[in-house]
Amino acid sequence: MSDAIKVGFVPLSSAARGILVVFCDDSLKVGPATAKALGGAIEIVKRAAAAAAFKGKSGAALDILAPEGVKAARLLVIGADKAASLKTNDFLEFGGVAASKLSAGTTAMTIMAELPDGAMTSEQAVAIASGLRLRAYKFDRYKTKKKDGEEGGTRADISLAVGDANAAKKAFTAAGHVVDGVIIARDLVNEPPNVLFPEEFARRASQLRKLGVKVEVLDVKAMQKLGMGALLGVGQGSARPSRTVIMRWEGGKKGEAPVAFVGKGVCFDTGGISIKPAGSMEDMKGDMGGAACVVGLMHALAARKAKANVVGAIGLVENMPDGNAQRPGDIVTSMSGQTIEIINTDAEGRLVLADVLWYVAKKVKPKFMVDLATLTGAIVVALGTDHAGMFSNNDELAERLLTAGIETGDKVWRMPLGPEYDKLIDSQFADMKNTGGRHGGSITAAQFLQRFVDGTPWAHLDIAGTAMGAPKTDINQSWGSGYGVRLLDRLVADHYERK
Repeated sequence: MSDAIKVGFVPLSSAARGILVVFCDDSLKVGPATAKALGGAIEIVKRAAAAAAFKGKSGAALDILAPEGVKAARLLVIGADKAASLKTNDFLEFGGVAASKLSAGTTAMTIMAELPDGAMTSEQAVAIASGLRLRAYKFDRYKTKKKDGEEGGTRADISLAVGDANAAKKAFTAAGHVVDGVIIARDLVNEPPNVLFPEEFARRASQLRKLGVKVEVLDVKAMQKLGMGALLGVGQGSARPSRTVIMRWEGGKKGEAPVAFVGKGVCFDTGGISIKPAGSMEDMKGDMGGAACVVGLMHALAARKAKANVVGAIGLVENMPDGNAQRPGDIVTSMSGQTIEIINTDAEGRLVLADVLWYVAKKVKPKFMVDLATLTGAIVVALGTDHAGMFSNNDELAERLLTAGIETGDKVWRMPLGPEYDKLIDSQFADMKNTGGRHGGSITAAQFLQRFVDGTPWAHLDIAGTAMGAPKTDINQSWGSGYGVRLLDRLVADHYERK
């Protein structure tokens, strides 16, 4: 996987190259190695800070061109505020801030990974390196013309000066694979739907075999044999045949039950016969953000040789409105045998997940399973774009996801489930209907999914507000965010590797 930037680790005593990046606290104090590297330029920093009202606030940047007293052509001072209170995510954002100062062309940068009280830990330095790569990501492969100054793209050779270069290099090997997984998920979400349709998505997921992942692709005939009438009903209006992909990484104890992750993969969603308005329909190329996350996660786990048994399952369809498309009023039979009345063909993601969840619950029998889906606009109304909505039938799993979300910045917020919501999806003609109306829309969707988990400990993440089109951040300037890869990688690590 090629990157716009190359990140390496060197000792703190190494000579600076190119742009010099240093850190200070809210009193403008720097570490001893940083002070030595700056020499007389410390006074320039103080004068520039006073002129710019720079107070060392966390993530704030003071950019000084051609500073006297140092060889660097440019000096970037990043505020670390009260260094003792910093969290890992703060360092991730520091890397993003540094990357934001890179311009087109080939650039060298040296980052002094030191706080006022001494060298950063390897974990902190690695977080900066991860933030650099995540911020530098761009999806411009279909552009034939670039703006002035962008023709050559940004190429940077970045050195992180650290206390223990070998330890940082070792730690970044695993962390770098997780970043790769995020980038893979972003690429998939950003791809146009005429390029990434169900068969092509399945082909890309199958490339995980190179890393030792066992991949099984179920075609329409195989799904018909399994009785996946809910999933197949969604895709029957498309010229592109549906697929389900089952990915297995067996890095844990032989015979130990796996954990499982399920992704909604609607490669394009017109709404079907219940067609969406034309405005912003192009965004529905990202309706496979859940499946993208699962593929990115499986790449991260396999590439870093996670000591875990994990199954990833994705249902891949297009929801199109041709003469063979499913209609409001149709009744379909799911793999579970439960029947579903179709009220609105635009409530299609839950139909896809219903069959894949049942398949995983019955055939994989995981310890727990988590599904991710860009499922409802209602969750965006409820939570905005900073948190994914989390629904769970298991308090322990919910708490672990909440903790992992805080640690990684892929935040979740628990939403309610309850039998009173079942009344809204009861049908007079079938076992249930596929939508309960406007009120509590994200809750009734989750309540629907719960009917297909067969009692397995389960959590549903509604990522409609976080997987695509979310506001840009210090570590993501892309439309597709890759949300969920770091969250679930941490969940797996906490379950298997941090006992």
